[in-house]
Amino acid sequence: MMDEVKLYDTEPVEVSSFSDIDLSGTYSYAHYLKWLFDDRVELIKGKVFKMGAPQRLHQEVSREISGTLYNFLKGKPCKVYTAPFDVRFPKGSKADKDIYTVLQPDVCVICDPSKLDYRGCIGAPDIVVEILSPGNSKTELLHKYNVYEEFGVKEYWVVSVADKSFLKYTLDDNGKFQPSKLFTLSEVVNSSVLPGFALNLDEVFAF
Repeated sequence: MMDEVKLYDTEPVEVSSFSDIDLSGTYSYAHYLKWLFDDRVELIKGKVFKMGAPQRLHQEVSREISGTLYNFLKGKPCKVYTAPFDVRFPKGSKADKDIYTVLQPDVCVICDPSKLDYRGCIGAPDIVVEILSPGNSKTELLHKYNVYEEFGVKEYWVVSVADKSFLKYTLDDNGKFQPSKLFTLSEVVNSSVLPGFALNLDEVFAF
């Protein structure tokens, strides 16, 4: 709960270098908007997580998944977005100063147009895809899992480049994620959020 967190007590100011960020502090989206450096970062409950540059195979997998989703969603109300794309997770107030979690999923699908604005998305996407790369697995599987479940992401896809595997978490009626079996090469993955959609893993991992 945010009321249990000691909030960073400075007013948002422009910051030009990541090294000037006090990583022991707790920051809001209002602070985030003032950061002018090129380093990509995310906020999870006010804490800063620096994102590494995605590797080539990561990008190939992302392109294949997002492209398949894009082609399927043509003419449909849902839209697909790829990183960098800010998704804000408000608890109560949607004011910039009151939002402490801002993530950049590798791929996300949003079916409610009211959640979209010029900055990105505010509220949970319907589907979130995170592609695991060396060094980011712990963040994706621990911190982000909890955020996506808490805020009601309907499906969370975890894709491992190294293992060529796909795990899908589906939100149940009690608001808890239920894992699928582990999918891998030669298999096709479907989605309860997008009836009729099919993702061929041989095509996803064709590298």
